[in-house]
Formats: sequence, C-alpha cells, structure tokens
Amino acid sequence: MTATRPEPKPTSDSAAERSASERSAVRTLLRLWPYVRPVRVRLFTAALVAIVASCLGLVIPLVLKWMVDGPVAARDPGGVWLGGGYLLLLGVAEAGLFGLRRWLVARPLAGVEAAMREDLYRHLQRLPVSFHDRWPSGQLLSRATTDLQLLRMFLAFPLTFLLVNGTTILVGVAILLAQEWTLGLVLLVPVVPLLILCSWFEARYARAARTAQDQVGELTTVVEEGVLGIRIIKGFGRHHSQVRAFRSLSRRLRGTELHKARLLAGLWALILTLPEIAIGAALVLGTVRVADGELSAGTLVAFLSTALALRWPVESIGFLLAMSQEAATATERYFEVMDAPEPIDARASGASGYRAEIPPAAAHRRRPRVRNRSQDAVTGDPAEGPPEQVGPLGSYEGRADGRETPRPEGGLRFEGVEFRYPDAPPDTPPTLHGVDLHIRPGETMALVGATGSGKTTLTALVPRLHDVTRGRIALDGEDIAAIPRSRLRELVGVAFEEPTLFSTTAAENVLMGADTADDTDLRRALQVAQADFVDRLPQGPQTQVGEQGLSLSGGQRQRLALARAVVGRPRFLVLDDPLSALDVHTEALVEAALRQVLATTTALVVAHRPSTVLLADRVALLSGGRITAVGTHRELLHEVAEYRDLMAGGPDDDHMPRRAPDPSAAEGGSPR
Repeated sequence: MTATRPEPKPTSDSAAERSASERSAVRTLLRLWPYVRPVRVRLFTAALVAIVASCLGLVIPLVLKWMVDGPVAARDPGGVWLGGGYLLLLGVAEAGLFGLRRWLVARPLAGVEAAMREDLYRHLQRLPVSFHDRWPSGQLLSRATTDLQLLRMFLAFPLTFLLVNGTTILVGVAILLAQEWTLGLVLLVPVVPLLILCSWFEARYARAARTAQDQVGELTTVVEEGVLGIRIIKGFGRHHSQVRAFRSLSRRLRGTELHKARLLAGLWALILTLPEIAIGAALVLGTVRVADGELSAGTLVAFLSTALALRWPVESIGFLLAMSQEAATATERYFEVMDAPEPIDARASGASGYRAEIPPAAAHRRRPRVRNRSQDAVTGDPAEGPPEQVGPLGSYEGRADGRETPRPEGGLRFEGVEFRYPDAPPDTPPTLHGVDLHIRPGETMALVGATGSGKTTLTALVPRLHDVTRGRIALDGEDIAAIPRSRLRELVGVAFEEPTLFSTTAAENVLMGADTADDTDLRRALQVAQADFVDRLPQGPQTQVGEQGLSLSGGQRQRLALARAVVGRPRFLVLDDPLSALDVHTEALVEAALRQVLATTTALVVAHRPSTVLLADRVALLSGGRITAVGTHRELLHEVAEYRDLMAGGPDDDHMPRRAPDPSAAEGGSPR
C-alpha cells in the first residue's frame, strides 16, 4: 500500500484566508525569538544606531531654519558657509551610522539563518517516514531556502526599520508641533485613514503571501521531479506535458504575485497621495501666514523640510508591512514543519547493548509444521519439544543432550501486529492486521505475497520506519519500541527494493551502513554483494556515483545497497527483494556469498522469485495483510494453492516468473 501525499496546507484562496485569519503576525514572528536571542545585543545596538542616524536627518531642517533666519536674512556669507559645513557633517555622520548598522547585522543574521536551516534539516532527519510520505519534497525545499531567506531579510531590514521609522515619525511630529502646532495638526489629518488602510491591507496581503509561498513549493516539487525523472520524461516523450504542467503552475504563481503587486501599489499610491495633500495644504496655509507676518520664513522652511524628511518613513510603511507579512507566513510555514512531533524512544531502564553470539543455524533449526488458515494468524514456532527454561536476555540455555538451544523468545517475533497508515481514511481496513510470526535466531525467513499484500510495509516496521498501530515486534525478546533508535539501527541492517544512493563516493555509500566499519569491513561487504565492479571505476571505491547513483546501472546500485546492509555485521537483516535487478550469473554469485552471511544472521527477506526463496529456511505467505501459511518452500509448494500460483507467475503477482519451479529441485536438500 502506498500512502497518499496530499499537500500539507491547501493553497486555495479560502484556505489561505482561514490561515491568515487564525493567526497574529506579531505572535507568529515572536516565535523567532529563541534564534534571535543569542545576537540580540548586536541587533539592539544596530537599531539604536539607526535611530540616531535617522534622527540626525531631522536636525538638518533646524540648521536650515537657523541659516534662513540668520546668515541668509543678514546677508552673511560666512554664516552660510558655516551652516553648509554643519549640513555636510550631519550627512556624513548619518551615512556612516547607517553603514555601521549594516555591518552590525550582517554576520549575526547570517548565523541565525544557518542555525534555523540546520535545525530544520536535523528535525527532518528525525521525523518519521509517514511525515515525508505526506509532504511533497518541494514544499520542504522551499521552506529551507526561500522562506529562510525571507526571514533573514526581515530581521535585517523591516524589523529594524519598523522601529526606526516609527521612532523617527514620533520625533518628527513632536518637532513639527513644537515649530508650529496649527500646521502640525494639518499634517496629522491623514493618520486615521492610513491606519484603517494599513489594517485592510495587512489581512489581504497575508493571504496573498501565503498562497504565493505555497505555490513556490509546488513549483519546486515539479522542477525536482522533472530533473530526477528526466530519463522517464525523455523515454516516453513527455517533455511537452511536463512543460505544460510547469507553465500552468508558473502562471498561477505569476497571477498571485501580480495580485500582491496590485495590493502593494494601491497601498503605496494612497500612502503617497494623502501625505502629499496634507503637505500641500500646510504649505499654502504657512505661506499665507508668512505673508501676514504671523510666521517667519525660516520656520516655514524648517517645517516643510521636516515634513519632507518624514516622507520616507511614512511611505515605507507599505513596503515594510508587506515584507513583515511575508516573513510572518514564512515563519508559519517553517514552524509547521518544526512543530511536527518527533518519535519518542521509550528507553527501558537497564537496556543493554549486549550482543549475543548466534550459534550456527544448523545446530538448532527444526522443520516446522505447515499451517494454512484464512481466518487465524499463524506462527512459525516449533510445535514439538518440551518447554525449556528461559535465561537472561540474549542468552542460550543448555539442553540435556548438551546442545545449545536459543531461548523461545529469541530471534525476530511479530505478535498481533496491526498497522494502518496515518493518513488512511478511518473506514478502510488496516494494511496489516493480526500478524504473528516468529523467525528463530540464525534463521532466514522468506516473505512471499501478491502485489499490495503488505510485504514492504511489514519489513519497514522492523527498523521502525513506521511504528505499529497495535501489537509488538521483539528482537531477542526485547520490544523494539523500548530500544533506542540509534541502537536499533545498529542491530538491524536493511536493503530496500529501490536502492537509494547519495551523491558521494561508492565507499561512503556503503559505509553509511555502520559508523564503526573500516576498510576491511568495506571489502568484505563488497565481496558479499559481488560488487567488484567498484574497483573498475575511474577512482575505485572513491569514485563519485552521482546524484541518486544514476551513473551506475540498476544492478550495480542494488549490489551497493546490499553491501551497505551487511557492512556492519548486523544481528538482524531485513531485505526487500535484494536481487531483483541482477542478471542470472551475478544473482548466483551473490546468492552463494549471501548464504554465508545469512547462516549467522536472523533475516527476513521479501522474495518475488523462487531463486530468492531458496535462500530461506522457511517461507511465510502474506495474504490480505495476514500471515496465512508458514513452512518450507517444498511444503508450501505442495500444500498451498495460493503459493503455487505465486511461484508459477499467476495473475496475483507481476514480479513472478512465468515458469513454475521444479518441485523436485527444492526437495534435494536444504537451500543452504
């Protein structure tokens, strides 16, 4: 069963409207404080420096007033030059302080962005697979790149200048009222309309910003899929349809961006127009009063210069509000991921890292009885023999005949396991239900079933890529839910049907399977996987394999993935059809080497071909999300019709060969 991947947040206008109405921009942006706190001193210092620089600009009109009423009126050239020197010094000081502000914020804010990106990536690595199944990769990429860049820009400019410009406006209004309060009141008339306008703009721009950012995530997903799937696109000649899909999304994004531009343009037009009308009215009124001798020319010049100095702080309100709303939606999107809960390891007290040595499989393996039931789940537990005393975890008890026998709860055990995907509709049956299965220590169990029966899902439960909905899975008697994930991943080696490689060297891809593996382990793993082709690469094992390992063939990628699974000598192996991409000759060589590894490992192997089945000691048939039969290949082939159909390449499984295996070949002895 494949989990659907719906969008984490709808991108429709109604959904964006609900999102915008349910949050406060200020409350959302306050969530950035833990990241800002370490650099708060430099940010506050930068804000103070910017306030001082901005207020210096308000001193210039006062110098002009002195010059007009003093040296200019008295026709004193020396005083004019002195006033010009003061203006030059004020300009240089203002420019220098703004440069200092930029220097103060550049390095710390780059560190804030890096810390947030690292936290996001670390959190993504810890989140369960079910989270990644639901979220398109492009949405996550846009949060780690575009959204964080918006946040850095907000912290560097709008956050500071909302404070700086607000302070400047208050100081400037105080100066205006002190110079001539009647003219100052004229300039305050547009304040109320501007406040109403900004409130209206904030709500609508927030919805548009959220929609645009979600659409960027969709567009990123399409680009990523187009790059990674370029072989399929070219192979099926689908480049035209891909271009059309990209064009459609691109035009939707363009439409949203144009809607944002129209909102911002309307706001800016009104913010520019209303203050200009007020300044024009103040100019006319002031000129009349100067003509009547009620006001000095210097006072009018200073008043108008101060009003003009406040134009930029007022005009920038729309721009700063727009950037703040985009930063608020970016913060919201960032914490949508960061708020996703990480799995909690229930660390049992006294849990030990002791690794019991597995005795040779032939020393304790018995042939099980076949049980085929459609209603009741079955286990592969041996039916004969008296009960034996159970020893400590990981121990083996001696029998009367002197042979060592694994304790009954050893190996890999599924007990009443049920699993339902988190995003599955509640009225659908679980993918797995009532799964009971016991794989003895040192035993290899093949898992066979039709396509969609839940084989891959069952194997994903062992390394806890998904957590069981009900029941338990135990390794040597210890519930995997009580084993720290780091230790669990050391105990269990995995190889998936789709071999995933990373854009690094072949050796590093293999050594990802174990932190402590060395060159000797690497060579052994490559030998087991028959991956000697690595030595023929241009730089040998140090050759870069490219993104997704696409510079290698499918069989080569699968052999490296198998080597990665066995390099750490895990006690348990979970292999999902590990030989599907190999040719017949290579498959035989890999099987011969793999038998040596499986002889001392407890393994669960998903098998689609009889050749893979023959690697196992016993076979479990998974049908309809339940284990319906357990036995040897020969026994199931003779007694279970569904198993015979699968091995004969029946209509239930497209992976099976079209020719039934010869039963007599399987009866010739143990597959090992």
